[in-house]
Amino acid sequence: MAFNVGDKAEMKRKFSAEEVDLFAVLSEDKNPIHLDEAYSATTMFKKRIVHGSFVGSMISAILGNTLPGHGSIYLSQTMNFKKPVYLEDEVTCIVEVKELIADKSIYKLSTNCYNHANEMVVEGNAVILFKPNA
Repeated sequence: MAFNVGDKAEMKRKFSAEEVDLFAVLSEDKNPIHLDEAYSATTMFKKRIVHGSFVGSMISAILGNTLPGHGSIYLSQTMNFKKPVYLEDEVTCIVEVKELIADKSIYKLSTNCYNHANEMVVEGNAVILFKPNA
């Protein structure tokens, strides 16, 4: 399937306490800011926050499944974390094709995530090699 500059895909999700706990086990990132309400209350965030890389996994899901989809190979990803994501916040991730290098099957994409108040929580860019059925 061919994509064009300006094509977009998005997904929405909420992150439950149980999912964050499981991500901590899988990633081995057991920072109490993600896991401990009492500890989190003493921080600038005042409550538990979702791991930034867990939020970023939404980007990977879109790239691998939708835009461009199966056959996508990550070449690079930047993520700037603008605001925290709290448990049960609804996050919308939007991936947009910004540039194509057709002869090399390279896609350059913006990869941004927004909270329920439409505030940017992750600002990013990805470069993907797209070779479906390769």
